[in-house]
Amino acid sequence: MNRFLSFLVQSFVTVPSVVTIWLVSIIGFDLAFWLSTGFAIAGGAAVSMITSAIMTNRFLKKHQLTRKEYRYIKKNLDEAKQKITRLNKALFSIRDIPTLKQRIDVLRITRKIHSLTKTEPRRFYKAEKFYFSHLDSVVELTEKYRFLSVQPKKSNEINLSLYDTRQTLTDLTKALEEDLYYIVSDDLDHLNFEIDVAKHSIKKLNDSKIEQENRRTK
Repeated sequence: MNRFLSFLVQSFVTVPSVVTIWLVSIIGFDLAFWLSTGFAIAGGAAVSMITSAIMTNRFLKKHQLTRKEYRYIKKNLDEAKQKITRLNKALFSIRDIPTLKQRIDVLRITRKIHSLTKTEPRRFYKAEKFYFSHLDSVVELTEKYRFLSVQPKKSNEINLSLYDTRQTLTDLTKALEEDLYYIVSDDLDHLNFEIDVAKHSIKKLNDSKIEQENRRTK
C-alpha cells in the first residue's frame, strides 16, 4: 500500500475532524480550552485509525489477500528492501568497467521486481523463487566479488575466483530476467489476448467495408 497516499488521505479526513470536534466542544458544549483540545486530539486519533482500517480493508479486498497473508508478504518485502540496499552498495563499489552494464541490469531487475510486488502484493507468490533464492545469491556473490576485487595484490587463486564469480553472476542475471518475465507473464497473456481480439475486430470491420463496396459496384 502506498504510504504517502495513505498519509494524504488520513490527513485530509483527520484534520477537518479535529477542527470540527474542537469547535463543537469549545463553542457548542462550552468546555474548557484544554478539555476541548483533548477531545479533539482523541477524536482525531480515532478518525485516523478508522480511516486507516477502511483503507487497509479495501486494499486487501482489491488484491484478494487476508491480513495474515499481507503481513507475511510485507515482512518479506521489507527484508528484501534491505538486501537490495546492500546489493546497490556492493554493485557500485566495484570498479570494473566491463561488468558495468551487467551490474546496472541486475539492480534494475531487482528493483523492478520489488516495485511490482510492493504495488501488487499478490504477485509475491509468483516471485517466491526471487525472494527466497535468487536475491540472496546475487547479494552474497556481489559482496564476495567486491571484496576480492579491491584486494591490492591478486593471486592466481583470487583471479580464478573472480572469474568464476563473474560467470555465476551472468547466470544469475539470466535467472533474474526469467523471474521478472514469469511475474508479468499473466499480463503478457492478457495483452496478447486483447491484441488478438482487436485484430479480429479490425478484420471484421475491413471485411464488412469490402463487402459493402462490392455490393455498391454490382
